[in-house]
Amino acid sequence: MKKTLQFIEKYNNPKNVRFESFYKSLLISYERKHKIIVETGTSRGKRKYFFFNKPNWKDGMSTLIFADYAKNINGKLYSCDLDSFSISSAKKFTKSFSNYVAFINSDSLLFLKNFNQKIDFLYLDSLDGHDPVKSSIHQLHEAESAINKLHNKSLVLLDDKGLKTNKSLDFFIKMKLKIINETNEQILLSF
Repeated sequence: MKKTLQFIEKYNNPKNVRFESFYKSLLISYERKHKIIVETGTSRGKRKYFFFNKPNWKDGMSTLIFADYAKNINGKLYSCDLDSFSISSAKKFTKSFSNYVAFINSDSLLFLKNFNQKIDFLYLDSLDGHDPVKSSIHQLHEAESAINKLHNKSLVLLDDKGLKTNKSLDFFIKMKLKIINETNEQILLSF
């Protein structure tokens, strides 16, 4: 493990089935000297005792991991979510990384359309996969909105494989991205 990435081990929670995928993705991102991370779908954690939120490792807690990574590489995480509660929760989880995170309370399609920087690492995880048709169409539209923001060393990580990825994966492959890692939950692509 690269010394700079040793911090990631603290997120290796037995309930975090996405940990290995996040680790591999961030290792490649580090090797490529990425600085700009964009995430659609902010980690919301789970509510406990009606008012206290805590990490929900079953969902992966991507925002927390990416924020810590951004701090370690002196980069920036842009995390977008339509739900203000999710953003409020994530701000609490990432408080110690606040200088390295920008939260955007917006529709992800509008956010991606107006994002004015090249994206090094793109993580698409908005809209829960409970409705695979709706969520896969939404992720396809996100992919279409982001494709011109990517460069030849960009990484794209798609979450909820088989639920949200049905259309976006085909789109990215048509755009000449290749699968470089795949798990039961996620697909990592690159040019």
